[in-house]
Order: sequence, then structure tokens, then C-alpha cells
Amino acid sequence: MQRNWGLEKMVLICWIIATALEMVSGQIRYSIPEEMEEGSFVGNAAKDLGLDLRELSARGVRIISKGRTQYFALNVKTGYLYINEKIDREQLCGHAIQCLLHIEILADGIAKLYAVEIEIQDINDNAPSFLNKEILLKCSEITPPGTRFILPSAQDPDVGINSLQSYQLSANKYFALDVQTANDGVKFAKLILEKSLDREEQGVHHLVLTATDGGDPVRSSAVQIRVIVLDANDNAPVFTQSLYKVGVLENAPEGTVVLVISATDQDQGTHSEITYSFIQITEKASKIFQLNSKTGEISVVGKLDFEESELYEIGVQAEDGGGLMALSKLTLQVINVNDNIPEISVSSLVNSVKEDSPVGTPIALLKVEDRDSGENGQVICSIPDNLPFQLSRSFGSYFSLKTDKTLDREQVSEYNITITVTDKGTPPLSTIKSITLLISDINDNSPVFDQESYTGYVMENVPPRTSIFSTKATDSDWDQNAKVTYSLMEGHILEVPLSSYISVNPETGVIYALQSFDYERFKQLQIQVKAEDGGYPLLSSNVTVTLFILDQNDNAPEILYPSLPTDGSTGVELAPRSSEPGYLVTKIVAVDADSGQNAWLSYLLLGSTDSGLFTVGLHTGELRTARSFLDKDVLRQNLVILVKDNGQPSLSATVTVTVMVADTVSEMISGLSSLSTPADTESNLTLYLVIAVAAVSCLFFIFIIVLLALKLQKWKESRMYESSDVNFHADPTSQFVGIDGVRAFLQSYSQEVSLTSNSGKSQYKCPSTRYSDTLTNTQTFEQQDFFLLSDGFDNKDQILVQVSL
Repeated sequence: MQRNWGLEKMVLICWIIATALEMVSGQIRYSIPEEMEEGSFVGNAAKDLGLDLRELSARGVRIISKGRTQYFALNVKTGYLYINEKIDREQLCGHAIQCLLHIEILADGIAKLYAVEIEIQDINDNAPSFLNKEILLKCSEITPPGTRFILPSAQDPDVGINSLQSYQLSANKYFALDVQTANDGVKFAKLILEKSLDREEQGVHHLVLTATDGGDPVRSSAVQIRVIVLDANDNAPVFTQSLYKVGVLENAPEGTVVLVISATDQDQGTHSEITYSFIQITEKASKIFQLNSKTGEISVVGKLDFEESELYEIGVQAEDGGGLMALSKLTLQVINVNDNIPEISVSSLVNSVKEDSPVGTPIALLKVEDRDSGENGQVICSIPDNLPFQLSRSFGSYFSLKTDKTLDREQVSEYNITITVTDKGTPPLSTIKSITLLISDINDNSPVFDQESYTGYVMENVPPRTSIFSTKATDSDWDQNAKVTYSLMEGHILEVPLSSYISVNPETGVIYALQSFDYERFKQLQIQVKAEDGGYPLLSSNVTVTLFILDQNDNAPEILYPSLPTDGSTGVELAPRSSEPGYLVTKIVAVDADSGQNAWLSYLLLGSTDSGLFTVGLHTGELRTARSFLDKDVLRQNLVILVKDNGQPSLSATVTVTVMVADTVSEMISGLSSLSTPADTESNLTLYLVIAVAAVSCLFFIFIIVLLALKLQKWKESRMYESSDVNFHADPTSQFVGIDGVRAFLQSYSQEVSLTSNSGKSQYKCPSTRYSDTLTNTQTFEQQDFFLLSDGFDNKDQILVQVSL
């Protein structure tokens, strides 16, 4: 178990050393004397660190030093390290034997840190000095020889051989000097009475105490000692303690009483009046502590700092009115308090990183310091847990901030990283520093339409350049990578390029019609809209847009039957006079190129020769008789029929139908012949047609008479009167073949002609009408003639009559 623990410790130590070596690429040390002038040469840092002079400026090499005062500077052209500000070793390091300044040279371009250690050597620039210009001693005339008087020590801020080395006393016959060295190496002097004093002989003795250091050149200072000889005082003061020890908080406010010293004197009168004073105290301590000479209270008058000094040792003296003194020692232990807030300084910082940066990309190098000691100076550095970054200690007081996860600018484009540094003191103190990091964009997102597919409706006959639809695509990238451009994919409609019908605004995605749409040609458009961003490489996406063309009522009904033949004639419909109500005369056939309710047709009878004789089916267009024919009814009926659709607004067409009412062929022929021919001087065609119809009619009647005569003669010759019956069955059928193969049923009727021998004469019989589409007889012969007569009521309309026998 111990072996495993030792192995783990070795691995941990190796890891720490490797991490430190990774960040610190080199370490050098220089030694210079203090008080060098600004601009003085320190060392060739570029050469000593192995840096190329050409790379100093390109890699952003700079000095990072602790504190506000920058004592050193680096010339990036020469690589020399020189003095930037004069250094006072005593002010910087105090009485420390070794004074070291640490600076770091950072190369931003390669993220390397070089440690430089500079030793400041002491020079003898300070002479020993006494706190007061004069030392006043009172000595009773009965003081025995050998009595020692402690003298105030001189202070020399230099160290080593340059510090205080000796004391000398001016020549006299009463006093001698004893120089001793304390445990901390500080020399102090005592005045020894060698010969009894006689106040009456000499009441005041003037001495000179000289303090000398060991520097080159030697420096010294002197102080006047005035010894006043007093009358006899046989009891000296006595302190209550020979050594006072007390602790004081470093954050103790000014005026705080640290300790009250006390001494007693058994004498009376002025000889028992005790005065307290410091006799061994440093200049720095004298600015922090104050002694009340009457009460013995020691209070704080300056700022204590545990990090500057942990312990103060002060010599105190109690002197009575007779000049007798007592000595004691005061030890003040400064208690460390967590009174310094941790400090954060950014040594290196990257302002922005790409969103595709790998995990572990360095962001910043931070230096964290706390001037407190012990646990009060130990810090914990942290960032919020929900950030994709990792903060870890690099070496010493440096922390590195790196990416810990893959970044996505579309989710977070900017991070405000809050770094919190907290020490382990009680109560803990903390400081916060924020770093703003921008995430730069890459083109990693395609444009996305707000719908998977679009469906729209467009009215036909829309004017050109009309906005008919709008698409919208967004790109979650930024700037040029998010700029969307729209275009149409290639396509055809009825073998015509799609681009001739529609276009799309490349910036807005609005679709425009370049020409009108015709619902009767195509009923929908299916197009592909492409959205493309402006990044590199280009990313794009497509969407299907289906546009349904909405019908408009832009087509009037077209009448297929009856229609105007190409020769300008109009057909005549036949209706037997014996027809029952509801007899189907003909059927109006019409179509509408529109659709839906725009193609729903209605048929209306606008006018007729005899009102109430005919009706038209509202939706079927069937022309039927409304009642039986009367003798007063006109033989030729002209009917005007309106066909309209159900659109808004409604469109319509009219047609004129001529119906001949007749039971026999002779009635029909006579009715047709009675039709007046309208005068038309512009064309002779009508006249020719009338003559042709008349001629054909005459030939037809002659043929009938001759045929009947031949049949009667043959019958008589064969003498078959009793057993012969001849029946002619003619089933004429009137039909019309309309446009596009539409065949409209008109009407069918049959006439039966019978000749019998029982009557002794020929008899012509018109039986009741029946519907048929066949012609059957044992012996059948048929002749069909077409008569074209002009209509007396309608200009240029012509009548087509088909007679079947």
C-alpha cells in the first residue's frame, strides 16, 4: 500500500514538473547593484533565452512583472534587458539578506513563458542614523561605577557589511562604551559609568556617540549624549514584567491600545514619578506604535501588515524623577488576518476563436496572487460549470483557460466568462474578473425554409409582374454566411420553360407571374425554389412550391347544337301536330370551357312565336312541348333560347331554333313553300337555293305520282286485289353530329302509308306518331331529299328538311 502511494506521488510530481516545463521554456538569473540609472544594461535576454531577434516583435514578446512599478524593460530590436526605473533595494526588500525580483517574459505568438530572476545587490548608499538628534541621560551622583545605560541604537537600512558595524564614544574620563551583538545580529551599545560622578563638580557631561558601517566608502553618523547629574535617588523603578508578549491583529485600526506597561518606584516625590519611553525601536516600528510616556499605553498609529513584518521587538524604559531607570522588553506578534483580496491579472488573452476550434484551444493565461500568508493566501480559481471552458493551474500562480467542449456560434455567439478567485481565509475574500470571448462564424448551416413544402392558390388571368406567392428561408449562420439568395430550379410547363411563366426575387423570395395563367391550359404549377447562402463553400436547400390555378369565369358557353353550319343554313326541327304534351322536339347541346360552378349551364326560353307552347329544361336543355297543338297555332315556330353559366359575372349565349308543326309531308312542304324569302341584295346564294328546293319538290311529287300509277297498274294486271296488301313503313330519323364528336339526339318519328283494295280507291293515312330508329318492311324503298329554304324571320338562317319515305 505504501509502495503504491509512493508511486502515485512520483507520478503526480512528474506531471506537475512536465506541466511547468511546458509553459516555462527557460529561466535565467542576473545580478545587478541597486541605484543603477535608467537605461542601464542588465543582460542580453534574447541571447540567454535562445530567442531569435527577428521573432521578438512578430511573436509579441513582452515583460510581465509583479506590482505596479515596471523596473525593467525589454528592447525588442536588440533583445537587451535594461533598467526602466531606478531601484532602491532598501525600499524594495528592507532588511532581507537576499533581494530578488522576478519577472516573466511572455511570447504571445508561441504561448511560451520565460522566467527571469534578478538579484539586487546592496551598495553602501545609506549611513547609520539615530532616531533622535540628542540622547538625554540622567544619572544620580550616587550611582556606583559599573552601572550600564542602554543607548538608543542607530539604524542602517543597508545589509551585510554595508550595515552598522560599530560604535565609538568621544574621549572622556567618566564613561566608557560597551558594544554588543543581539541574537538577530543587530549591534547595540551600552554606556558604562567608570568613575563616580559629582554633581557639584560637573553637573552636565557632553558626549558624542558615533555609529559606523563597514561599506566602501565608510559612512557614519553621530549623536550628542547629554548626561545630567542628579541628586541621590536610591530606588530605581521596577517593571511589573521583564518581558511583555502580546499579539495584535494586522487589521487593528489606528488608536487601538495594544498593551499598557507599568513600573513602580518606592521613592517619594519627584523621584517616584515615572516616565516611559522607547529605547530600542526601528524607524518603521516607531511609525506604527506610540507609547504614552505618562500612562504606559502602547497604541497603534500606523498600518500593520503581517506580510511585511510578523514580529516587532521593542525595548522600553521606565525612568523616575531622580534619573534611575528600569528596562523591559516588548514583543509584539502580528496576527495574520485575511485582509488582502486576491488579485487577477491577464497575461495573455485571445479575443475570439472559431466555432470549429478543437477542444483544448488556449483562451487566456491568468496570474492570480494573494498577499496574505498561509491559508489566507491560498486561492481557489473557478468559472461557472455551464460554460464550455476549463480553468486549470499551469504552474505557480498561473492559470490557463482553455476550451473544454466543441463551440457552436449558432447557439452562443459570445461568452462573458466570469472568473472568480476566492482565498481560504476566514472569512474568505474573493475577486471577480470578466473576460469577453467572441465566437467567429464558419459556414456550417444550410438555409432552412420555414415550411417543408408550400401550397398556394393563384387566380388565372393574373396581370404580369404580380406577386403571387412568397417563400422564406433563414440561415442560422452570421453575416455573409447567412445571406440567402433565392432562385428557381429548371423546369417546363407544356414544353415551355418555367422561367417564361414565373420568376423569384433573389433577395426576398417573392414569386412573381411573368404572364397570365390559363386555367383551361393547365391547372397547377409545381416548382422548385432554391435557397443558397453566401458562405464558402456555398450551402443550399430546395423546397417544392405547388401553385393551384383558380378558375375565373372567362369563357362564355359554346352552343354545339343547333349550330350555324359552315354554309350559313339553320336546321328546322319537326314536331307532329298530334304530339302530346312533353314531346321531345330537340335538345340544346352546349359546353363551357371553365370548370366548377363557372361551367354549370342553365337553359332559358327567352321568346317564342306562340307563348306557352314549348318549354326548355333548365339544366338538360331539352326542348319539349308544353301542351297539345291547336288549329290556330302557327305552323312555323321561332324559339330564342338563352344558355348562361353560373359564374360571377355570368356569361351567356343565345340560339334561335325553328320548329315546323305538320302531320303530313304536304303540310310540311306547303308550310315550307309559304315561307317568304327575305331580300338580300348582297348574295344570290339564297335565291339559287330556293329554286333548287322548288325543283326538287316538283320532281319529288312527280316521282310519287308515277310510282303510284305504276303500282296500281301492276296490281290490276296481276288480279291479286283480294290477297295483296302493300305497306310502306318509313321511320325517318333526324340526327345531328356536333363539334368534337358530340352526337345530339334530336327526334325520331315514322309515317305509315297504306293502300288497300277494299276501299276501291287509294287512301293516304297518317297514323299517330311513334318513336323509332329503324326501317322495316317486306319490301322497302326509300328516297331522301334535302330542301333548303330561307327563313322568313331570321336573316341568313336556312332551314334543313329531311323527308324520308
